[in-house]
Amino acid sequence: MTTDPPDDVAAVQELQQVCARVKSELSQVIVGQNDVIEQLLIALLARGHCLLVGVPGLAKTLLIRSLADVLKMQFSRIQFTPDLMPSDITGTEVIQEDKTTGTRELRFLPGPIFGNLLLADEINRTPPKTQAALLEAMQEHQVTAGGRRHVLPEPFFVLATQNPIEQEGTYPLPEAQLDRFMFLIQVAYPEEADEFEIIKRTTSSVQAQLHPVVDAADWLRLSRVVRQIPMADHLLQRALRLVRLTRPDSPDCPADVKQYIRWGAGPRAGQNLALAAKARAALHGRHLVLGEDLQAVMLPVLRHRLVLNFHAEAEGVRADELIQRVWNNLEQTEHETNGRGTLADHFRTRDAR
Repeated sequence: MTTDPPDDVAAVQELQQVCARVKSELSQVIVGQNDVIEQLLIALLARGHCLLVGVPGLAKTLLIRSLADVLKMQFSRIQFTPDLMPSDITGTEVIQEDKTTGTRELRFLPGPIFGNLLLADEINRTPPKTQAALLEAMQEHQVTAGGRRHVLPEPFFVLATQNPIEQEGTYPLPEAQLDRFMFLIQVAYPEEADEFEIIKRTTSSVQAQLHPVVDAADWLRLSRVVRQIPMADHLLQRALRLVRLTRPDSPDCPADVKQYIRWGAGPRAGQNLALAAKARAALHGRHLVLGEDLQAVMLPVLRHRLVLNFHAEAEGVRADELIQRVWNNLEQTEHETNGRGTLADHFRTRDAR
């Protein structure tokens, strides 16, 4: 005798199947970049925004536009420039005349930010005033114009790109805005075999046709499954400890990490770690979070939330290296203490050796 699986089990299976089909469709136009695609899907499932950093020509824009087509979401693209004003992206109020009555009234014309998936191309090339307008939309899912609030459609995602090479004439994003991005995804050069396939595909007459897998409403429904995924208290505690160990003013912070960090991650990092780990578990068809899920998402969640000092810049120490050191210290601590004692006690003993 067989019984139907519980609703949450069936929902996780559906989510896994949908994401597998999305990856399959994207593979027709995107060669390689499997980690980037998975991280994007994790962030979208967790209802978070992403910042993609990579040199030009790595198909960041193509990937985002193709993802919008496969998910059947309303897509908007804004090319950020130094002369872009807030009203250029949020919309503006215009005077409109009623031809029958002759009366005039103000009418709000929505800007390109009104969509499901917004590609903010080269977001660091626009002034802080325009960046601040985008910040409200990212956090509140609304824009304010003429003293009125206008709610954005759901789901709403901002996928922004940055070029890590050309920094002249740019406006680096402030920490408050960086903290609104769930992930910072680093897009690397493709492998040699992948680059060969890219050249082969893009120089032929064959054009791939993408087919929608789900629509915005279905994706919104599937994303609700993420918060239903259970996460054990000891893993939540590990996520919390991981975040707190990045703060140089914390007594638990290892001395070798404290040497390079000026500011550590805030509470929003812990929230994003938990949500991203749940989303990854669901993406892989599991109904609970494992330690490997937390480890897989820690770099994209934390790397943009650490403010390094001049010692790190002088010695070429990257945020990813420091996060990995913190993780290794955390694993060693859990193994040595076996749940006994505090992190502060362990690190004081270790540093005194």
